[in-house]
Amino acid sequence: MRPNALFFSVLLAAAAVHANDAAAQGRQACTNGHTRLPPTVNLRLDNDLFGGQDQGYSNGIQLTLVSPNLADYTDDPCIPRLARWVNRHLDALQPAQGFEQRNMIATFAQGIFTPTDFSRRDLIEDDRPYAAGLLMGLGYNARTGDYLQTTQLQFGIVGPSALGKQVQNAVHKALGDETFKGWDNQLHDEPVFRIVHERMHRYSAGDAHNGTWGWDAISHYGGSFGNLATYANTGAEVRFGLRLPDDFGSTPLRPAGENTAPTRHYNTGDRPFGAHLFLTSDVRWVLRDITLDGNTFRHSHSVDKRPFVGEVGYGIAVMRGRWKFALARYHRTREFDGQKQTPVFGSFTVSRAL
Repeated sequence: MRPNALFFSVLLAAAAVHANDAAAQGRQACTNGHTRLPPTVNLRLDNDLFGGQDQGYSNGIQLTLVSPNLADYTDDPCIPRLARWVNRHLDALQPAQGFEQRNMIATFAQGIFTPTDFSRRDLIEDDRPYAAGLLMGLGYNARTGDYLQTTQLQFGIVGPSALGKQVQNAVHKALGDETFKGWDNQLHDEPVFRIVHERMHRYSAGDAHNGTWGWDAISHYGGSFGNLATYANTGAEVRFGLRLPDDFGSTPLRPAGENTAPTRHYNTGDRPFGAHLFLTSDVRWVLRDITLDGNTFRHSHSVDKRPFVGEVGYGIAVMRGRWKFALARYHRTREFDGQKQTPVFGSFTVSRAL
């Protein structure tokens, strides 16, 4: 689904214009002397356009909104009313007291999964099922110093109602590309959920964000529970470059990877140019993955998944002012018995502090 990048780039541009106007009005209305770290919006596109194959995990799109720090300004009128209302009703997900930063996260995502042979209309029993998921999530990042923990509740639907067939075919037909023929064999509609929790530690060699070259390393461990996916995972990321951001990773692909807690040390409007290279890894012990195991309560296509899956990614991130761009390429081990090729795909992330 290479053309998707074009479509979502247009959407991002329109959203950015609207966000600029809204943010400017908000800054004028909220000038009571406090120094506030701004909310952040992240748009991530995973696709073979950036390197890989149009199969397996064929395409993913995720929009993430990260609120300002709620630890000190929970009832601040400068924080949107909806965010304050949701914050008051999410006690079960909120971290314990004692964190210097607490940021609410809202995510909206779609993922599309297809087998290798796009031309076959019959059920390909030895390849992964056709599947699509449409999800939204709510949760919190909580930070103290170089420690961050994140908890997210994600819910949505897997199956025809997730619109994977329509999205993929519409884009392919518009550009004259071959469409995948086997969508009639996709998983049945099933409501899905999972709760994801991860903890991250950052190890830094000095203040590399202060205009110098440097490196840092971020370790993580955690897991997911639900009929969408159940697993335990651990891994790390290493970064080297100029003016490293004071955050916890650059375009990580994990569900808990949208860990962009607004940084403590820069004025986003005046942030000078910075860039760095990164290498990231993750290992998972997978007990359930609905896109491989099939529907939970109905008979459906499934494959024999492998319990242990590893992933390595590498890329570059560039920052200037309120913007951050990151381009990455990921290599994953085989996820099920009989998988013909190891998965390879790319990811492009655009972040902006509003």
